[in-house]
Amino acid sequence: MPVVIVKMRKGWSVDQKRKIVKEFTDTLVRTLKVGPELVTILIDEHELENIGKAGRLRSDMQ
Repeated sequence: MPVVIVKMRKGWSVDQKRKIVKEFTDTLVRTLKVGPELVTILIDEHELENIGKAGRLRSDMQ
């Protein structure tokens, strides 16, 4: 049972998330030769104030 955790900032649309889930699932089904019902994709969203990059909060970089 493959599980993929996608960590990303908040703000992406539901349609974009649908595409992510579909593409990851299709890739795992094709590569691992498992049924799509065995694939789980978890989307873990974070506010920019909870993401650091290059020593700074992403919320301070805008």
